[in-house]
Amino acid sequence: MIYIRSLIFNILAYGVIGLGCIANSIMGVFNRDITIKSWNYVVLPTVVFLLKHVAKITIEIRGKEYLNQDYAVYAGKHQSAVETYTLTTLINKATFVMKKELTKIPVFGWAQAFYGIIPVDRSAGSAAMKTMLRCAKEMIEKKRPIIIFPEGTRRKPGQEPVYKPGVALLYQHLNIPVIPIASNTGFFWAKNSFLRYPGKIIYEIMPPIQPGLNKQEFMEKLQNTIEEKCNELNIETVNAYPYVSKMLYKKEQ
Repeated sequence: MIYIRSLIFNILAYGVIGLGCIANSIMGVFNRDITIKSWNYVVLPTVVFLLKHVAKITIEIRGKEYLNQDYAVYAGKHQSAVETYTLTTLINKATFVMKKELTKIPVFGWAQAFYGIIPVDRSAGSAAMKTMLRCAKEMIEKKRPIIIFPEGTRRKPGQEPVYKPGVALLYQHLNIPVIPIASNTGFFWAKNSFLRYPGKIIYEIMPPIQPGLNKQEFMEKLQNTIEEKCNELNIETVNAYPYVSKMLYKKEQ
């Protein structure tokens, strides 16, 4: 049943996303703002609907009081593609820090560019950080909160974290709170996996880290806050759904 549900979900969900990319690539030429509403109120909520009713994956939000702050950076754990499909349905008008090469993909990249993302060219070194910061300031001026994945790539539940300095650059120069987000998404929608395991995705939004810390203090607090909560969610998830325990990262002996 998991295979059949996963097959149906993948066909429907990626079909909806594909149609959304085509529609927003066209609409964005005339009105970029409408692409934000299209993604966050039509396309992605449809994916969430399919998650619940086809893949049997529900979403629980903890810490809702920290959502929808116009002037904030949301720093989240990245275990799965599902974060990119669901977080902007929760955080009003949010934008993502995203690899620049993704914007070069025909139709998909155009749709993301019209939506308004913050591109990062990993090969450009310090110039990339300057571009990221400039775009981030523009988004904050438009009252669009920023979502960033501090590790820059997806990692398995329980895998050793590797936090990168881009989030610290935003924290130091934007002078706005950074709000940590822990999650357990990798148990149900694993990286590079076709299968979608039924269960409950949990997003735990935690109290903001206010401006004023130095870079080292900030990075330590952010990483400890997210990773400690993720470890708690890992235990809770495995206890509730023992069949996903195989998704936990295991170090090679």
